[in-house]
Amino acid sequence: MLFSQHKMKTYAFVGPSGTGKSYRAQLVANERGINYIIDDGLLISGNEILAGISAKKAPTKIETVRNALFQDEERKKEIQDVIKKKKPESILILGTSDDMVKKIAENLGFEPISETIYITDVATEEEMAMARDIRVHQGKHVIPVPTFALKKDFSGYLLDPLQIFKSKGKGKEPYISEKSIIRPTFSYMGNFKISDTVFKQIMDCVVEKDECVHKIHRAIIKKHEELNDGIYIYIEVIINYGYNVNEAMKNLRKNIIKEIEKMTAMNVLNMEIVVKGVNLPQR
Repeated sequence: MLFSQHKMKTYAFVGPSGTGKSYRAQLVANERGINYIIDDGLLISGNEILAGISAKKAPTKIETVRNALFQDEERKKEIQDVIKKKKPESILILGTSDDMVKKIAENLGFEPISETIYITDVATEEEMAMARDIRVHQGKHVIPVPTFALKKDFSGYLLDPLQIFKSKGKGKEPYISEKSIIRPTFSYMGNFKISDTVFKQIMDCVVEKDECVHKIHRAIIKKHEELNDGIYIYIEVIINYGYNVNEAMKNLRKNIIKEIEKMTAMNVLNMEIVVKGVNLPQR
């Protein structure tokens, strides 16, 4: 095996899709002293995604399976390189079946799975039914890392923070697990796209509240079509006379990015502002 030299122990957490594995992954790992998790194509440690691309972002079911099983050599090598560097003592693999977690372990060159935990060991039938209902009717998924760690990688996905508290007994500090609920722009709503006009209207609203800027003279929105990981913005503005240009543009940029990312869930990869003219006061 690829990682047998430092004797990394491999655990598995198995359950049908949508039953709450990702929701409970950190809790299961924490109880066994496991600091590394493989979930849906991602290598996760604590609050950080160390490597991989989420299978939840794949455009087709076939690509979802390929990503989750690490059948792509480039993605597989990325995970293996991090494991070689970090040398974890143990790792937890999430999957929908025994065959799936076994295949993931084999593809990544891990030791055979030494222990399997099933979702039925840690969740009741009612809890699993509730998780399935949320997945089917609301299209929501859970990833076991905080929302701030996902924002860049999940442009176009609606993100909600989630915290889980579990008591460890009287007088002991509770276990706190930070996770994120994601809802892609497909799922139960069907596919949808955001028109460039929407971005321009959001920017117009920001400018209306900004006393330093008279109006947007021109705006160009470009999307990163290949990766779909965000947008580029170029705008030309007319500013009002009497304001510090550098400070005014710095605040305008910050406010536009904040509103666009909040309202559309799209990352603003870069924003360029050109001051095209000055609006002089009427005498």
